[in-house]
Amino acid sequence: MNNKKVELLSPAGSLEKLKIAIKYGADAVYAGVSHFSLRIRAGKEFTFETFKEGIDYAHARGKKVYATINGFPFNSQIELLKKHIEKMAELQPDGFIVAAPGVVKLCREIAPQIDIHLSTQANVLNYLDAQVFWDMGVKRIVVAREISLKDVVEIKKHLPDMEIEIFVHGSMCFAYSGRCLVSAVQMGRVPNRGSCANDCRFEYTLYAANEDHSTLFRLEEEPGVGTYIFNSKDMNLASHIKEIMDSGAVDSLKIEGRTKSPYYAAVTAKAYRNAIDDYYADTFEASKYQRELYTTKNRGFTDAYLIHRPFEKTDSQNHEYALSKGSYEVTGLVTEDEEHFLCKYKVYPNEDIEIFTPTDEVLEECENEIGKIFKKGDLYYINFKKILTETNKELESVHSGNVNKIKLPGKLPYLTMFRVENVTETIE
Repeated sequence: MNNKKVELLSPAGSLEKLKIAIKYGADAVYAGVSHFSLRIRAGKEFTFETFKEGIDYAHARGKKVYATINGFPFNSQIELLKKHIEKMAELQPDGFIVAAPGVVKLCREIAPQIDIHLSTQANVLNYLDAQVFWDMGVKRIVVAREISLKDVVEIKKHLPDMEIEIFVHGSMCFAYSGRCLVSAVQMGRVPNRGSCANDCRFEYTLYAANEDHSTLFRLEEEPGVGTYIFNSKDMNLASHIKEIMDSGAVDSLKIEGRTKSPYYAAVTAKAYRNAIDDYYADTFEASKYQRELYTTKNRGFTDAYLIHRPFEKTDSQNHEYALSKGSYEVTGLVTEDEEHFLCKYKVYPNEDIEIFTPTDEVLEECENEIGKIFKKGDLYYINFKKILTETNKELESVHSGNVNKIKLPGKLPYLTMFRVENVTETIE
């Protein structure tokens, strides 16, 4: 049904994370500039100037950037929105991600040269709705998270030229396609204007009251179950990539997470890059990708609704904790000169630290007075004999508060990360 190679689309919450996602395997990234994006906090990481820099960086490497304009505007914002669309179009992204039909129409009028991708917030579940947006000029639909793979195939049959994008990884909302007002009611932060406070992730104490005689008593939680009653697990479809790809109906696999860490951007891009490439090479191995994905912070994983219908699910909520630490801690990030790193946690002399590299990088082993880079099994490690700043000041150790560049014993690729196992990890 679909002979094009499937695209891997990663979140870019900042210019650094944009570069990381591309270096670690993404074919395209999505990002926004503050207002009119559903991730205001991530959008604030970009100015129009740095967003343009990110687009140029991606295009120079044959990658794409999609700009998020997927908020739901009020009447008072429409004139500002028009100016925003004009400014974003000048930066020449490869597409606009839009949720509201009126904004789709506005984008087509102001910037007809920019492709329109319909946000998952538009809740498309069937070919009738998809046809309406196709007739409006939408090139790609990011289908609702609640859709089944069977229905994705059905849409593709009716609209073979329309591109279909699905989410395969990241945070899930307990509300239908993210249409939630809990944060707005409790915190004054409106989710569908980009400022969700994640109230659903909190632990709640429950009470029962009798209005006739004002009796109030606390409901005790069941041991081991807890009171995170709205807390959805994170989506993880890495084990189903072969099934998804076999359908021939999907054009792009999307990872959620513009507000997540640089390490999350790296691991998710690399894991799903490997899954896609292994599928085409007929060497798909689900456990390999899951091992990496479990090293990231998460709320526990669920395969969501693409393969199983919502009422068939019994494991989509996490009742025990809001967010785990992930099984690994990032300790360093290699700088652009490839001769130093910046500490992200803590590094001591004479400890073996795993090296986590961008996709397709080949490392050279070396040893000198600073330390050594060596291979052990299938993995590469670094061990520092001395911790030296770029001005040759020797430190007993280095911690994340130290902003000095630290010398490497040999060159390593830009944005390579160092990581150590986190022994206090929540997930087994």
